[in-house]
Amino acid sequence: MASILFVEDDPSARTALELALTRQGHRVTSRATGEDGLEALRARRPEIAILDVMLPGIDGIEVCRRIRRGDPLPVILLTARGDDLDVVLGLEAGADDYVVKPVEPRVLDARIRAVLRRAETRADISAYGDLVIDRASLKVTKAGTDVRLTPTELRLLLELSRRPGQALTRQHLLAEVWEHTYPGDSRLVDACVQRVRAKIEDEPGEPRLIETVRGFGYRFTAP
Repeated sequence: MASILFVEDDPSARTALELALTRQGHRVTSRATGEDGLEALRARRPEIAILDVMLPGIDGIEVCRRIRRGDPLPVILLTARGDDLDVVLGLEAGADDYVVKPVEPRVLDARIRAVLRRAETRADISAYGDLVIDRASLKVTKAGTDVRLTPTELRLLLELSRRPGQALTRQHLLAEVWEHTYPGDSRLVDACVQRVRAKIEDEPGEPRLIETVRGFGYRFTAP
């Protein structure tokens, strides 16, 4: 089970979800503000953070952005129903997943488990030019320098690179990496691809490793 940092300013929602997640076996540390959440994170690093977007003071997207400056900690955002802007901003900030409020505890628990499973993979090492993927140690290096990837970004890169030259649909990647099936969540794939490109491509604006297959999905091309 996971140790969770849960930041939610609504007392009733916070209490209800904390109780539900605890019943699922998770260890939950809850806070009401982004500032308190960051302080709790510095005191003890959890395995995953769940952040409400609409927090007083520092909002959930900014908390996610600050986490991402130096930590690949998995992050799930809780967003208002139909608020696409929050989703887009959250994904650009580096969130691994999002859940629409009101939150069904079983759905959130499934998303938590899916995020934490993303680091599981087979053991081998692959080199693509100066990009090296070590599937045993779950490390990626470029020109000898470590590439810091979140678990979701790593799982996406592993899935794409496992089938070089093969075009993979967004729905395939969504199912394999996020373990989702809802078509509307395909923007998770696009946002994560952009983040991975920024870290592994020589020219992210003109990608040569992760190519876009227009109207279909993405293809990993080995040099």
